Amino acid sequence: MLAPALTPEGFLTHLGGAESAVDKKIASAGSPSAILRVLSTELLTAELEPPWKWLREFAQQFFTRLCQTKDALNIPVPSLAAFMAAAPPFAGAEYLTLEVLERWWLDLAQHIDQLATNGVESWLREECPAWHVVGRVTFHLAENKTDTQRPFAFLATFTDKLSATGQPQHLPLARALQLYSGLQDQTALNALLAPVRTAAEKSELLREWLETKRLFQPMAMSPQEAFRVLRETAVFQESGIVMKLPDWWRSGKGPRPAVSVTIDAPKQSSLHAGALLNFKIAASLEGEPLTAAEWEKLLSSDTGLVSLRGRWIEVDGAQLQQVMSHWQKVQHAAGEGGIGFLDGMRLLAGFDTRLSADVQENTELVHDWSDIVAGKNLATVFHQMRDPAASPPPPNLCATLRPYQLKGFAWLQFMTRLGLGACLADDMGLGKTLQVIALLLAKQKERAAPGLLIVPASLVGNWKAEVAKFAPDLKLFIAHPSQTSREALDCAVMHPAAALRGCDAMLTTYQILQRTDAWQQHPWSVVILDEAQAIKNPGSASTKAVKRLHATTRIALTGTPVENRPGDLWSLFDFLNPGLLGGSAAFADAVKRCAKSSTGFAPLRKLVQPYILRRMKTDRSIISDLPDKIETKAFCGLTKRQATIYAKLVDQLAKMLADKEMEPIKRQGLVLGFLLKFKQICNHPSHWNGDGAWNPEDSGKFTRLAEICSELAERRERALIFTQFQETCDPLARFLANVFGREGLILHGGTAVKKRPQLVESFQQPDGPPFMVISVKAGGTGLNLTAASHVIHFDRWWNPAVENQATDRAFRIGQKKNVMVHKFVCQGTIEERIDALIEEKMSLAHDLITGDGGAEKLLSDMGAEELLSFVALDVTSAVV
Repeated sequence: MLAPALTPEGFLTHLGGAESAVDKKIASAGSPSAILRVLSTELLTAELEPPWKWLREFAQQFFTRLCQTKDALNIPVPSLAAFMAAAPPFAGAEYLTLEVLERWWLDLAQHIDQLATNGVESWLREECPAWHVVGRVTFHLAENKTDTQRPFAFLATFTDKLSATGQPQHLPLARALQLYSGLQDQTALNALLAPVRTAAEKSELLREWLETKRLFQPMAMSPQEAFRVLRETAVFQESGIVMKLPDWWRSGKGPRPAVSVTIDAPKQSSLHAGALLNFKIAASLEGEPLTAAEWEKLLSSDTGLVSLRGRWIEVDGAQLQQVMSHWQKVQHAAGEGGIGFLDGMRLLAGFDTRLSADVQENTELVHDWSDIVAGKNLATVFHQMRDPAASPPPPNLCATLRPYQLKGFAWLQFMTRLGLGACLADDMGLGKTLQVIALLLAKQKERAAPGLLIVPASLVGNWKAEVAKFAPDLKLFIAHPSQTSREALDCAVMHPAAALRGCDAMLTTYQILQRTDAWQQHPWSVVILDEAQAIKNPGSASTKAVKRLHATTRIALTGTPVENRPGDLWSLFDFLNPGLLGGSAAFADAVKRCAKSSTGFAPLRKLVQPYILRRMKTDRSIISDLPDKIETKAFCGLTKRQATIYAKLVDQLAKMLADKEMEPIKRQGLVLGFLLKFKQICNHPSHWNGDGAWNPEDSGKFTRLAEICSELAERRERALIFTQFQETCDPLARFLANVFGREGLILHGGTAVKKRPQLVESFQQPDGPPFMVISVKAGGTGLNLTAASHVIHFDRWWNPAVENQATDRAFRIGQKKNVMVHKFVCQGTIEERIDALIEEKMSLAHDLITGDGGAEKLLSDMGAEELLSFVALDVTSAVV
């Protein structure tokens, strides 16, 4: 299935396979503007997934205005804030900004202008029949205050021409019959009436007017007749008819009475996660309270328009009563004490996972006839959550916080003071660790229970060094065998209260925590998760252990966009603020309702955004001392020896796959085994056969590596070389020592945790080693290696997120040089095809590459013919 994706630069692309006819149309479109054009023309009525549907709606806004102006380059960019808020989750959605949307709009205008070489009018008629409108038919509905029985007037006109000022000049539609009849131009008349006839196919009202000729006459209308016209507006507009309506009818709706729901805290100072909130309901009209008599009048009125307080309002008595009953049930369930804080947050966001049964299937009903607002005290707290008051950093913090780090520290302080879970999701390299260290120092004076830091094992040394550097006064107990004696660890396990007496925080790993029940029952002032994506799977042992912890407040640190995968988002928030997103099943149902709702995923974003602080290092307004990284492909050929072995392996695989009786699990194991062999051959024949020779001339990659690194050696520049294979590290290091003329460093899964900080410190020295060879899994997180100006991916992980995380070891705060990223690809082999797949695959909705199993799972699930085609050797391009 094809899915949209957005690059960090805001470039719209797509990923996945083009399986359906719709997918193929999108895939063949080409540029982002062409994709938007196809969505709003050829695929105007096609059933689409929410992200594609949202993009089509964007393009439809543009085409609506194009039809009104006929000049692509002079269409003003409208306000797009509401449209952006309604965006559904998709890959790269974190890069979506108003500037990106505005650029899409302007690029689409240029695209249409280039296509419309004979003018927009002609192009619309030939290429966009659904948008094509000839003559601009307009339906006018206005108030007529001189007639109390029929207080509305209707007239159909057409645009004859534009005035000198560019304003349309209207003539009654009846005049068109005379004008075109006199000219005996039936074709022009048919073109003029085309949108009217199209609309009449969907509108019984308009069909009746055409048959009786009433359409060509001015009409006086009762409120109910006028309401019928207003309700048909969308059908008329979709067919190309321009609607001129009273100012009070906006976005397909008129002013409506509503059930006003006000949620507030009794006192601002008393607000916390466990607080009960006041819950009041009342009848209102545009924020003004209605009297009991007015409310009864509205409930007893027929569906349509009712005059109240000198203005026309839209009423549906049955729906109003249904919504009022819903909120009365909520109020009754809340009781005199009020509603829970988390329930109130869901209601204010419009993301209610516990709707009453009578509106479960129609959430739009509650949305349309309700007005839910935060009271004064609660509104003040919301403002502080978005922009907390400045808070000076602890005096014993041995670092100067940048402005955005000061804001992050203040935000963490404010959220923990309220007892609310917080997710600090700054990009990798922006100093999340430092902001948390500042928070732990600030909590020293509270003399509460110690905090608990949970990190991957590879980051234990990093956290120890950072705390020692920035907060030497912070008393940190490191519960890990690489840092603490077995005796002290056993004491901490058996008697945590005694072992942690006098400590400000304990640091441990996910693996150790899940084996230690005593820590899961111990009270903590704050629990902080680093690399919090570790708990994205609700069923994993680590996740279950983390969620059993008892803490006053909880913090999650992650450098990955947390809002783009709803399932992962739920698991994270089930830790941060349990209950905020409801249960997993109820949350899944609510997400499905979002996909179908006119408001899209805006309610979900509105609900979670106060608890997420994310800053991106590519945002120059946040941080200016990070260089841009430059990525390039380093294409490598195969030596003849490599190519011969590779081809033989393909033949062997083909013969073995010919066995139709092979069990699925055995077939999967076979495929995965061969994929590993193909990777090894692309690296070096000795990697495959294990003969230990590793002659450089036998590998195209070694040759390419020598070419790049020889130039680096002359310039005295340093490099990080990543490989996913631990057994490749030593041969690469020996080879590179000859190229650079100096020994380098090696860091892989077998490197002791205690030794890793020493390697990092050595590499970071001004006269440090010229290179470091790192296995991806060992070096993908927590290492600051900014002394390197080049990153080389010798072999590929086949997962862009893992590769980017490894690259970011050099692309971090403090880096003053441009960072050049070289990604090795053996052309004509499976590596080249996987690389192409990765380039297409930057999407949330499609996790074949980024999900568990990665590309290996994708390939193991292929049919024999497709798989063999994918791994086949293209001798022409592959051999050196």
